[in-house]
Amino acid sequence: MTKKPNYRVSDFIRECHGIAKEKGWWEDQRNEGELIALMHSELSEALEAMRNHGAKEHVAEELADCCIRIFDYCGARDIDLEDALLKKIAYNKTRPYRHGKKF
Repeated sequence: MTKKPNYRVSDFIRECHGIAKEKGWWEDQRNEGELIALMHSELSEALEAMRNHGAKEHVAEELADCCIRIFDYCGARDIDLEDALLKKIAYNKTRPYRHGKKF
């Protein structure tokens, strides 16, 4: 079994944003709403993959696309997603069961 490299979230952000810039996606200013919609569209594609194929590989590919778009966005906007994730995970540990909601 090949050992996977140890990456931090910041490494993925730097890599994904660098590739997007290299491929010309940041030559012009990008619309915030469009960028969020593109993230959302990848989740919709993951749902369609579940509905049509059911194969984990197809779903994983679409989820990876969503992460790549999120990482690219964070790189462009200098958002420390790694710090935000750690803070949110710590906060969620303090929340009640199902956050006190029925659904």
